[in-house]
Amino acid sequence: MTSGLAQLRDHNRQRVIEALSRLGVASRSRLAQETGLSRTTISAVVNDLMAEGSVAEVELPRSSGPGRPGMGLALARPSGTLIGVDYGHFHVRVAVADLSYNVLGERYLELDLDAAPYKAFDTAAEMAGELLQEVGRPPASVVAGGVGIPGPYDRKTGTLHAGAILQSWVGLDVAAELGSRLPYPLFLDNDANLGALGEFTFGAAADADVMVYIRLSSGIGSSLVLNGYLFRGAGGIAGELGHVVVKEDGPMCRCGGRGCLEAFATGRALRESLKFSHGELTLARILELSEAGDVGCRRALSDAGTTIGRALGDLCNHLNPDRIVLGGELSAAGEVLLEPMRIAVRRNAIPAAAKQVRVAAASLGDRAEVLGALVFAQQQADVNLDELPRAFH
Repeated sequence: MTSGLAQLRDHNRQRVIEALSRLGVASRSRLAQETGLSRTTISAVVNDLMAEGSVAEVELPRSSGPGRPGMGLALARPSGTLIGVDYGHFHVRVAVADLSYNVLGERYLELDLDAAPYKAFDTAAEMAGELLQEVGRPPASVVAGGVGIPGPYDRKTGTLHAGAILQSWVGLDVAAELGSRLPYPLFLDNDANLGALGEFTFGAAADADVMVYIRLSSGIGSSLVLNGYLFRGAGGIAGELGHVVVKEDGPMCRCGGRGCLEAFATGRALRESLKFSHGELTLARILELSEAGDVGCRRALSDAGTTIGRALGDLCNHLNPDRIVLGGELSAAGEVLLEPMRIAVRRNAIPAAAKQVRVAAASLGDRAEVLGALVFAQQQADVNLDELPRAFH
């Protein structure tokens, strides 16, 4: 009998360790959900693991809302270092963290990546080096770096697919360019995928099973997380919702098609639709005017939400997600964009699928991608902790 109980304890312990290894950071309730164990059992197992030093309590990254950050659990790890790089169309953001995703330092710089791709590579390398020096971590401590780039990325060739927002980057071997500047293993992926990882690990989808992440900015990026794992498809372009055709005789899209969703529901499309009534506007100004009650800007955002929601309704019928998370610059529009999206999902998805899905705003703001890059670096590195330099145990 005692032997049977010991085996059961070992089995439960292993399930918790495997869940934390996969998720990186998780709450006790999330562990119960992932393992199927009761909360009482989870509490007992976690207490034992914490007492022996195998599991540690860590502060979750701060969300964009008010209040103090929550606490999560992570496997106790040696003090190696992770680098996260987030490339947006007009910015570079770099973060340095330990192996439990505690962010030690972070920097942000506005930069037109399309106009200066090689400067973008140099800048990220300089920012990473300066941050490491600031937080007292030598380059030799870095286990891996995760890098998010805006556009469908071919992991086999190391290049962006044709039709990417950053036209000057198409055909560039981004991995090789960055690898020549940063002396540690680097892992690249689409920024929407990394935003999804960030929100799934720390944010608005932390309790989801099947998640769709939409990143609305200069383009429309989207990502699928199925039962905790990114789904990329055969060539890394699964989930490219922005190029779903919503009007066959619509305007030409940068991908070469006509009438794609991106032509109707991005920052660029909004600026174009408002040009006649409002003149030249930036996306930030559109959001400000909408917040102040401007009828035209609110209508344009509402129409965009409806159009996106129609495409998402079809996606719900295919994938049956329980969470759709909206991130990117346009997500700052809030309910004026989200509520029309929800209505369109309910109208276009079958009732059972519409009932099960919840449409929510991302909670990590513009940090989702860089936090996801840190998670991605850790996942892809498959680190053998015993092989880290002795100084970092």
